[in-house]
Amino acid sequence: MSISNIAYFYGTVEEEYLHQIKVELQEQKVAYIKLSKMCSVELDNFSHMLVSGTLLEIKEVLALALSYDKSIGIVPLPKQKELIKTFDLPSKLKESIAQAILPSNEKIDVLFCNNEIVLQEVVIGDAPPLDSFDTSLKEKSFFARIKLFFHTMAKVKELHHTKMKLTDAKENEIKFSAIGLVGLEYSNATFASKLISQEINALDGKLSLVILAPISILQYVGYLFNSLVSKWTPKRLPKSVGFIRSSKIKIESERPLNVIIDSEIKQQTPIELKTEKKVLSLSVGEKFWEKQKQASNGKDSVKIEHLPKDEESAVYLSKSIPLFSHASQEQYATLFANLREESRASSTFMILLIFATMIATLGLFINSSSVIIGAMLLAPLMQPIVSLSMGVLRQDHDLQLGGAKTIFVGVLAVLLTSATIAYFTPIEQLTSEMSGRLSPTILDLFVAIVSGAAAAYAKSNEKILGSLAGVAIAVALVPPIAVAGIGLGWADWHMFSTSFLLFITNLVGIVFAGAFTFVMLGFSPIHVAKKGLLTWMAIVIIVAIPLYSSFEKMREDVRIQKILSNLEFNVGEHKVKLMHIEFVQRKKVDEVYCEVVASGILNKNEKLRLKEVIQKTVNKEVEVLVTFKYRL
Repeated sequence: MSISNIAYFYGTVEEEYLHQIKVELQEQKVAYIKLSKMCSVELDNFSHMLVSGTLLEIKEVLALALSYDKSIGIVPLPKQKELIKTFDLPSKLKESIAQAILPSNEKIDVLFCNNEIVLQEVVIGDAPPLDSFDTSLKEKSFFARIKLFFHTMAKVKELHHTKMKLTDAKENEIKFSAIGLVGLEYSNATFASKLISQEINALDGKLSLVILAPISILQYVGYLFNSLVSKWTPKRLPKSVGFIRSSKIKIESERPLNVIIDSEIKQQTPIELKTEKKVLSLSVGEKFWEKQKQASNGKDSVKIEHLPKDEESAVYLSKSIPLFSHASQEQYATLFANLREESRASSTFMILLIFATMIATLGLFINSSSVIIGAMLLAPLMQPIVSLSMGVLRQDHDLQLGGAKTIFVGVLAVLLTSATIAYFTPIEQLTSEMSGRLSPTILDLFVAIVSGAAAAYAKSNEKILGSLAGVAIAVALVPPIAVAGIGLGWADWHMFSTSFLLFITNLVGIVFAGAFTFVMLGFSPIHVAKKGLLTWMAIVIIVAIPLYSSFEKMREDVRIQKILSNLEFNVGEHKVKLMHIEFVQRKKVDEVYCEVVASGILNKNEKLRLKEVIQKTVNKEVEVLVTFKYRL
């Protein structure tokens, strides 16, 4: 064999494609060697190596180049799009060969899995979509990506957590549970590498391990949708994903997991991943080197604090991924202890509630919204209601009974306090702050539901407990009861019933939404919570019936005000215009209040004509009360 500069190893390559390669290399000194004869070649006779073939065949030649410390270039096949993108290889054959025959002046790292080269990625367990290449989505339409999303979602039930123990290069043990892991060395356009693109460097001797550990289907769906449909890359790691960076990682799992190296199943756990620093002279593109300049500082890194690590969560998640997250025993015990304490009617609770009632009642009389807001912040009535939510959720009769008793005693105390103040106050005038709580609608129920969800979420997270004050203001529990008490003091049944309906609306909305939120936060399995949720859903529906009726009345009010507003017409000799319309529904006959701007003083017949036009316009019999203004 004559001495040649380049040894070209080829495996599964079409004859026509190989012929094109030979034409492009005819001016070079090249020896063409079939992969089957690789072992019989004396590589000392060659200064550089080239390779084409399948990914597995390419890795065989790369291993040979490593053992002989030879430079090597890859001439990729047209279908090897991921390989082309990973190493910035030209897609056109002529340009690809021109780059491949130039030996690299700098060596890059190589990742090994149990001593086998990993060129793209190693997947342990299941890790969709982290193990997918974004190149597979670029040619798909939006509807095709939607279809892929649902196809991936259909397999969620097959995903299970497995307890893992990882040992890094410094012999640190890292324990957690996950459904799968993806190990990689290069920025290779997989969803895993996109998440940690700033951490990947092919020159620092570190490998990257991305961990997929969703604790609920909802959490997983969010990341899956963003990845497959919107193609959005988050700036931070999603809550379902963790990350470890080291030069060597030993991976052990409670049950054997399949290990897929470069898309082929090779072995099972336990395995060892390790990176050998700057050992391969591979001809790569300029963009590949640019990526290495932007990379990290080369230090080890562990970001798994948000992944499930306790024994209880590991056991729970090993069965299947739940729809909602599962709270840990520590979280559950802490919250339950607080709620049990807050469900009791203590002397502190009663004193604060009475003070808040006095402030709210006086604020209603003097028509001061700021004073009423102060009462909302002081009142502790939200505490037993949230406790009742948890009792409903967990079917805990003691917690339900304790919360219900405290609410009953608290409401009774508010009613008696506000009724007493109203009875002895020598003023019986309905203020706007009072009247604003006499017409509850379905919108108030929606506010209560949202507020209940916010209260439960804030209660479950100690870091945001201060937000409960905002929830207390939004839902306003004490003021409507105080208005109901004022109605008792004035012996006004309508005032009492409508304002108390607003409180009942707030109560049932908060209890139902709070219980549902606690389910979503993982404080109860659905089969336990189902009975309580269905019961309170029925109560919410019952309360919503009169609220919807009030909402329809409100819509009618708005309709009439809109029809009459700025209405201009002649009532004889004079022209009139209606302004500042107010429609008030009464038990017998509804009333329309308005200002009438007239071109002159109206006589009796013109006033009757004005009333007729208003009644005809609103299409019902109403009392008309007007204030006249005249144009000079």
